[in-house]
Amino acid sequence: MVLRGEAAKEKVPPVIQLRAVSFNLRVPMDSGVNAWKNRRGAVREVLKKIDADVIGTQEGVLRQLNDISADFPDYTRVGIGRDRGGRGEQMAVFFKTKRFAQLSQEHFWLSDTPEIAGSTSWGNRNRRMVTGVRLKDKETGREFYFWNTHFDHLVAAAREKSAKLVVARAGRLDAAIPVVLTGDFNAVAGAGCKPYETLLEGGFVDTWVQARVRKNADFNTFNSFLEPVKKGRRIDWILVRPARGTKARVGKAAIVVERPNGIFPSDHFPVVVNLEL
Repeated sequence: MVLRGEAAKEKVPPVIQLRAVSFNLRVPMDSGVNAWKNRRGAVREVLKKIDADVIGTQEGVLRQLNDISADFPDYTRVGIGRDRGGRGEQMAVFFKTKRFAQLSQEHFWLSDTPEIAGSTSWGNRNRRMVTGVRLKDKETGREFYFWNTHFDHLVAAAREKSAKLVVARAGRLDAAIPVVLTGDFNAVAGAGCKPYETLLEGGFVDTWVQARVRKNADFNTFNSFLEPVKKGRRIDWILVRPARGTKARVGKAAIVVERPNGIFPSDHFPVVVNLEL
């Protein structure tokens, strides 16, 4: 005989406990203390301390990403270059190999022809794209999508259309499976930010706003390798579209402002959240 309470307990679907990170790595174009050969160790120390389950990086080129893969062999990496022929910056996704099984991956470009690699349509000179994976948590059996992107830094219309395209493409996914979206959106989150509002109207929620605890809430996420500014300007976001009929619970969110040995890991601070999906 199954007791009433036991039966109710059995019907409760398991949740995924997830620590997610968004981190713009900064392409290796700087010299001196901010050269990649110096920053690599700082990136390694910061990511090691965070111990994320899934990481979305922006701007990383192949040699940077290879270095990170070498430093973190327990992660699987997914990504291709945003330019034609798979060259250039990647919107790479790293996930813990032992914890997750990869069910699929996809790449699409933020343009009127998203299936054409390296395509661009909206006045932006840099190609912009989304890399996504569908992952299965081996412990719970639950699945989620993890998408990572980088919106244009110059053309506002391109950012707005990119947000609309992301919403439209997310609408093609199984609504019973949550979607985590990380990225450098090159726009300050909040009222009046059209890409932000478009994504929220499209069913995404801002994990930073939903978090029960926020650390370093007043720091800008972009630092330009200069002394951090405390104006609360977040251009690096982690959003979630919960599974249909559910809500995403967010515990702690943080902007990680550490500089190991006085070295900035990047000109952006990584953003991390603890989620229940």
